[in-house]
Formats: sequence, C-alpha cells, structure tokens
Amino acid sequence: MAVSIAPARLGAKAPDFRLPATNGKTYALADVAGKNGTVVVFICNHCPYVKAVIGRFVEDAKLLLAEGIGFAAISSNDAAAYPDDSFPNMQRFTERHGLPFPYLYDESQAVARAYDAVCTPDFFGINAAGLVEYRGRLDQGRKEVPPPGAKRELVEAMRLIAATGKGPKDQIPSVGCSMKWKH
Repeated sequence: MAVSIAPARLGAKAPDFRLPATNGKTYALADVAGKNGTVVVFICNHCPYVKAVIGRFVEDAKLLLAEGIGFAAISSNDAAAYPDDSFPNMQRFTERHGLPFPYLYDESQAVARAYDAVCTPDFFGINAAGLVEYRGRLDQGRKEVPPPGAKRELVEAMRLIAATGKGPKDQIPSVGCSMKWKH
C-alpha cells in the first residue's frame, strides 16, 4: 500500500544511532556523516518502490559521496512478519545492487521511530551541523522512470545543503510502502 508523508520538522537535530551493517561493522551517525552533509534513507528489500529506484539511488549516492556527502540506508521493517527483509536478505540485497554505503539493520525499530520514518524509501538530508534540512523524494519517478529532464531532487537538495546549510524551500514528500511495524 502506497503511503505519502508530511515533511519532517526541518532544522531539528538528526537522531543518532548505532546499528549493525551488512558488512559486519557497526555504525553511528557520525561514522557515516560526510563533511558536506549526510543522507539517511529508510529502505527495505521487498518494497516495489525501493526496487524501482535502487539503480538511480545508487547512481546518485556515488555522485554525492564523491562530493563529500555521507550515506546510510536503514531497514527497520519487521523481518519476522516480512522475511524478505531479514538481515541475511539485506546482505544479499547489498551485494546484488552494489550499495556503496552501509546498509544498517534497525531490528528494534527505535531509529525509524526517532526519525518518524513512515515509508520506504524515506529520505532525510542532514547538513554538516547535524540538522535535518531535507525530507523528500529521490526524484519524481516513484515506480517508473522519471520523464526526460526531471530534476534529481535528492541530488539538488543535498548540493544546496552542502553549499548553504539549508534545504530547498519546496520539498515533495517521498511515496512508498508503509513501514512494517512490529505488533
């Protein structure tokens, strides 16, 4: 079921975390932060919206990583109810898609709740001072390829944040599958 979200409270301090990654390491927000900002995105393995954008997202992540913007993807879905989102499947997803950033497991769902994440994908852009300045979408593609000439919204937002510390005035919320909360 597709879910659209309201923009996050911009200017708020980004919640910290310490989570295990598919590469066997554990990361805190400071470990993934870039000198020019950071993207934290909530994704999962089975969501058709994530599957539709993962190639474009990886391409944009590589571009922004080269520009000093850090990245982390977090899966917070209930893996007991949705086994496709299990940690071993996260590891396979990382390999299959060549994720150039840590893919973290939020088994307790505390990090997703701290960010008020509600769907996958759900993108948060954080400035160098650690404040959330973007909560929006990757681009207008949703489950289809964006039209020719469409803005690369996450890329443009993060470049603005890197240059000014502030996100764009107009931000379009992400649309995706609802977060799969534990009962």
